[in-house]
Amino acid sequence: MCFTEDTRILSLIVVLLYSPVLEENLSHSDWDSAPELLSDFSGPTFVESGAESQPDDHIRKPFPISKASQSETASVCSGSLDGVEYSLRKEKGVVKMTVPSTLAFCYLALLWQRETITLSDLLRFVEEDHIPYINAFQHFPEEMKLYGRDKGIFAVESWPNYEDIHKKVIEVATFLDLPRFPDITEDCYLHPNILCMKYLMEVNLPDEMHSFTCQVVKMAGIGEVDFLTFDPIAKIAKTVKYDVQAIAVIVIVLKLLFLLDDSLEWSLSTIAEKYNEENKEDKPWFDFRKWYQVMKKSFDDKKQKWEEARAKYVWKSEKPLYHSSIDRSVVYKRREMVVNLQKQFSTLVDSTPTVEKKSPSSFQFNWTEEDTDRTCFHGHSLQGILKKKGQSLTTKNSLYWLSTQKFCKSYCKHVTIYEESNFSLSYQFILNLFSFLLRIKTSFLHEEVSLIEKRLFKTKYSKTKKKSSRSRKVRK
Repeated sequence: MCFTEDTRILSLIVVLLYSPVLEENLSHSDWDSAPELLSDFSGPTFVESGAESQPDDHIRKPFPISKASQSETASVCSGSLDGVEYSLRKEKGVVKMTVPSTLAFCYLALLWQRETITLSDLLRFVEEDHIPYINAFQHFPEEMKLYGRDKGIFAVESWPNYEDIHKKVIEVATFLDLPRFPDITEDCYLHPNILCMKYLMEVNLPDEMHSFTCQVVKMAGIGEVDFLTFDPIAKIAKTVKYDVQAIAVIVIVLKLLFLLDDSLEWSLSTIAEKYNEENKEDKPWFDFRKWYQVMKKSFDDKKQKWEEARAKYVWKSEKPLYHSSIDRSVVYKRREMVVNLQKQFSTLVDSTPTVEKKSPSSFQFNWTEEDTDRTCFHGHSLQGILKKKGQSLTTKNSLYWLSTQKFCKSYCKHVTIYEESNFSLSYQFILNLFSFLLRIKTSFLHEEVSLIEKRLFKTKYSKTKKKSSRSRKVRK
């Protein structure tokens, strides 16, 4: 998908979502016009099977009539939306479109089309300013005059959060009563087998690990079409976190191969290092220690640049929002003064030229064999951590520790609790690396790892449940 097109495309989306009525029809503000606007698109639409099937009392409720006088309303309304009446709409079950909800709506469109973009990619493109989000109203057409209550709708003061947008995706899809989405099959980019290969390449891990990730996906049953396909009209509507799930599978495979207990991985690294020194002509064995050193340096550099970019980000827009037409001249004059001061200080503090913005990419780390400065581990062998068992190969490591011994109760807002001090340094590094890659919390990834382990090791969890129930009986 190309993000270099004119940003007026976003304006069109927002017009469709936020402004079911035009300025001359403000007195007839109603939801009835929304399906008509959306139905103009060609091809399969969500509206045909979704919004039209909802009962009239669910989607055809007019905005509550404001007690404000016509002059007061005119002073705070935008040219395309009655901001006062929209902000007063507080009925249960009604999803009010916001900028984050618009982003969730865009992801739904990408998911319906099965595009090669994950939710974390979409949020990162927003962060890198490839997609208008912070101060998105700057890109609206001139005829869309925003002020008054619109400031509360379009003024975004924080970056989009993965968990928040993911929840809004389900919320918007459920509200629109969308049908089951197109199947996520094995040849689809969002299938865990394909995403695992993508992330293995990005974090510079051996290609041979892909066969192990495929086995874990199969054993856990998370590669099935019914499990992966989003169905908003199901009893419990839930959409798979495709990118987080794929990363969690890779973390489990690393635990299966290296245990990640701050001991075995370093012992295996010593064996691989010795073999590579004695057999320089052969295919090198994967050295976990060397990989850690290379990735740690790249990760630290990338994270530092990211933190610097965030610190330097200019939150104030070139086209500021104002409360009313009376304040317009004052707001613009203040903004002009701020811009002039910023220019003067920037010439004094930093005389280096600004770096040209790079085009969006699904990869943040790139590794090639030709790069002499950094080792590429894609072609390295896993022979050093495998052993023959009959006619097949198995891992030398026969141990495994569960990321979560006991899950939280159903009434908790979280599945499990992640405390860094309770885990090995290797496991912490792996989670921090992948969490940064997806721009999510480490606890969020740890939770996904625990949920897949629960599917893999059902017998272990059932034993712990029996033990706990027995102990309760003894206490009684």
